[in-house]
Amino acid sequence: MFNLERHTILGALSVCMMVCSRAGYFAGIFRGRTRPHVFSWLIWGTISGIGFAAQAAEGAGPGSWARGFGSATCFVLVGISYFKGEKDIKRADWVTLAVALSAIPLWVLTKTPFWSVLIVCVIDTIGYLPTVRKSWLKPREELAVSYLFSCLGAAFSLLAIVQYTPSTWLYPLVLTCSNGGMWLFLLARRRSVAAEAAANVL
Repeated sequence: MFNLERHTILGALSVCMMVCSRAGYFAGIFRGRTRPHVFSWLIWGTISGIGFAAQAAEGAGPGSWARGFGSATCFVLVGISYFKGEKDIKRADWVTLAVALSAIPLWVLTKTPFWSVLIVCVIDTIGYLPTVRKSWLKPREELAVSYLFSCLGAAFSLLAIVQYTPSTWLYPLVLTCSNGGMWLFLLARRRSVAAEAAANVL
């Protein structure tokens, strides 16, 4: 009973972190400060949906809640990105999207749960490339703290898992690292751009 309550509390905390992440991101978009890249969110929404289904089927329990919420809100962001997102779509972005989506049939054909989740993790990580490319030039058009909350959400979801198998813990572990890495990248890039601007003024 205690373990079940602990998993439920941690699962609820993971969703709360994702709510904070998305709320800040949505607010940034409608204030004109954040411009999401539609390709990244399309890839993340699709893969999060697959990851959620795999986690739920393998007994992750409350540990899968954040992925379900994350997937649904990713697709909302896809729609918003079409109107308020990054318009400077490069050929490299199209290549990234094609590579990511072409890997989905491999997931369908893979019979082993571990390899299926591994492919999902690879595709999700590829999804960062369009946003990283955009953020290198425009680091303030992404809300850094949103990725921090997503990192915390993934970490809490990892702790909320009921049945630990590679199919349930690998994806949230990768998301913890990738979102945390994106947060650190944005902070570092902003400081670098600010230092360059200051040097040019002097």
